[in-house]
Amino acid sequence: MELALVRSLMNKEFYDEYRGVQCPDNLFSKDVRKIKCALDAAIARYDRTVTPDEMEALFMVDNPSMTTAQKETYREVFNKLKQEKPLGVDVAQEVLSKLFQQFIGEEIANIGFDCVNGTLTSLEPLRQLLEKYTDDFMPNVRVEWDDISLENIIAQNSLETHWKFNIPSLQKKIEGVSAGHLIEVGARSNTGKTSFHASIVASPGGFASQGAKCMVLCNEESSARVVMRYVAACTNVDKDEVCARPDLVIDEYKKITDHIFFKDVTGRNMAWVDSVCKSYKPDIVILDMGDKFASAQGQARMDEVLKANVIHARQIAKRHNCAIFYMSQLSAEAEGKVTLNQAMMEGSKTGKAAEADLMILIAKNPAIEGEDERSAQRHLNIVKNKLSGWHGMIHCTLDTKTARYTA
Repeated sequence: MELALVRSLMNKEFYDEYRGVQCPDNLFSKDVRKIKCALDAAIARYDRTVTPDEMEALFMVDNPSMTTAQKETYREVFNKLKQEKPLGVDVAQEVLSKLFQQFIGEEIANIGFDCVNGTLTSLEPLRQLLEKYTDDFMPNVRVEWDDISLENIIAQNSLETHWKFNIPSLQKKIEGVSAGHLIEVGARSNTGKTSFHASIVASPGGFASQGAKCMVLCNEESSARVVMRYVAACTNVDKDEVCARPDLVIDEYKKITDHIFFKDVTGRNMAWVDSVCKSYKPDIVILDMGDKFASAQGQARMDEVLKANVIHARQIAKRHNCAIFYMSQLSAEAEGKVTLNQAMMEGSKTGKAAEADLMILIAKNPAIEGEDERSAQRHLNIVKNKLSGWHGMIHCTLDTKTARYTA
């Protein structure tokens, strides 16, 4: 193998790229090391590729004091060298990388052994070793670069809105979402967050009826209550009537049940979500509520905890090719306001907002003193949008009995 490497290094182009990186002379055995040193001198002198015959001639004339036995030994080495074929560039690179790592590891181990035995009283040799080879250490990494051909880029961008929103005014501005997207949806309590995802998933034209495999993970309300909203959104029949006459809605509801999966996941963290997505391969994931999947892991500041949590959610979306809807509360600053912004996300500074592809903040009209009936109007504030670039407010109506958003 070492002769094949020397044969590869005789090529000037390969030598220039790898001679100074991960290829110290100590990688080679004693006799081959001398040939390697002669090769270094030859390429430095002639600045071109050299052949095995040229190397043999140069080696012999540069070492006139060799005995007859030594000359015969090196002639045998050169004969073997002439029979070797250069390694492929990729194979030679990997072999050099591994040999170099083994060499450095042995050198560090020897220093450690001397420290244990008490023969080394200073770490200066280790510092010198690291200083000498730090820039030459090359990890064994192979990267498959993304396909950036125009055909592939066009094809990928055509999938940006694979799953369409079924709220006409929202679809007109954003159209839809696709695999790898992280969508953050925020609102104050009792505004309609759960109804929002029930509506875009289960009502007519929603993700479920489009054929998406939707996974709803509930850690706030019980999954049974959330499912009832999905039943209402799907059938346009309120809870009381569903309970009284299930026969009226069963056929309509069955049309989407093969596409929606619910689980009460109270106490689970984002690592568990990662595992579930890997196992079940959903198209759409609803995290209700997203912040409650956060794990402190020794971090003191809540904004750092939530930032790490939402970064993990985004990684899951990209790694498992699904769109994740991350439901979140808004802070008290949003109470009674129609126009909302990113800074109103509860418990976070900019960490949560920075990771989102799309942020939809839901507002309702402030209560008017003396009026018993609450306004059904809802306002979807699009405060971050990497998908279409449009920002603004979309006005909708929420039917709280059937959990449907209409416009």
